[in-house]
Amino acid sequence: MTDRPIPGLNSRRALPFAAAAFLVSVALALPPVAAEPKSQLVGRWDLTIDTPGPYRAGWLEVRPSGRTTLVGSFVNMVGSARPVSRIDTAEDAFRFTVPPQWDDAEGATTVTGRVHGDTMVGTIDYGDGKSFAYRGERAPSLRRTTPAQWDRPVTLFNGRDLSGWKAYGPGADNWTVDRGVLRNRGRGTNLVTQRNFLDFRLHAGFRYPKGGNSGIYLRGRYEVQLEDTPGSEPGVLGIGAIYGHLVPNELAALGSDRWQSLDITLLGRRVTVVLNGRTVIADQLIPGPTGGAMDSHEGLSGPIYLQGDHGPVEFREIVITPAK
Repeated sequence: MTDRPIPGLNSRRALPFAAAAFLVSVALALPPVAAEPKSQLVGRWDLTIDTPGPYRAGWLEVRPSGRTTLVGSFVNMVGSARPVSRIDTAEDAFRFTVPPQWDDAEGATTVTGRVHGDTMVGTIDYGDGKSFAYRGERAPSLRRTTPAQWDRPVTLFNGRDLSGWKAYGPGADNWTVDRGVLRNRGRGTNLVTQRNFLDFRLHAGFRYPKGGNSGIYLRGRYEVQLEDTPGSEPGVLGIGAIYGHLVPNELAALGSDRWQSLDITLLGRRVTVVLNGRTVIADQLIPGPTGGAMDSHEGLSGPIYLQGDHGPVEFREIVITPAK
């Protein structure tokens, strides 16, 4: 038997029209899609953790995922931002658990808290039984509405001594100056400028040994990673990254025991990183403080902070151009 077209309807057009009618009928039969979960917890939060040590800054981002679930990212004083797979909420209270990282290798860490408008309070409970209270505030947007106008460059390292710098953090003060080179001989204190800055351009020359690991913190809060990164692919923890937050678009390092250059522009949250003449992060938004930050008060100016607690590193030609 030969198939016959339906009278009055072109057979070549029948399938598209029939398919469209079927999809419409299915759509009408399905229940309406629920909106993303509404919670005053959604957003970014700057945390201050009540510990006796120098590192007290934390950060939390909460995002909707699907109809009812909240997920996020969490920075706990040191280490990198780690994903939060589920955040449980009940009215103004919340709770989530993250696996161990650098600071809590004994077991999982549980974070609980309550939100009150644009503030929160809570506790961080570690697997070893330690517990610390924290308080948080909603992170500022840091949007800039006018183009930057640049002031005169300021030389931060004079090539002769440590004028304008001070030690920060525990450990031995291993920073010295020798023939125009600022050198950290081994794992010890960090080094920070006595002067604070808000928006700026920063240029630095640096060198690390094989396996070296250091960083430059912008406003004392956002670490640009300096590390002898192996392989050929960039990573969120490798050289040129905003540690744990932003991945460089390429691995532009020259390798260990060679002088390299870093040029950074920071305007509000917007950051551009140029490593050895190659733009590896182009005008991206920094979500929040990184591990090892001096504080979490993102709306304030802060120092330039050279990481010295991971091992040897050398710097030269550290020049900053502040925005007016």
